[in-house]
Amino acid sequence: MGLMVIFALVTIFSVFGAIRSLKEKNLLGLAFAVGTVAIFGWFTVMTLLHHGFPTAH
Repeated sequence: MGLMVIFALVTIFSVFGAIRSLKEKNLLGLAFAVGTVAIFGWFTVMTLLHHGFPTAH
């Protein structure tokens, strides 16, 4: 379940990066950030649906 947590953190940081790139009008950074959000966000959702929520031990 650590994989889903890592994917979720990458997705969250990429959202912040996309917002920052949009404010600075950095189109290449925005393209990479949006691509990262799309791919890692999809991985996060699919891992969550397939394996469920991480459990505390």
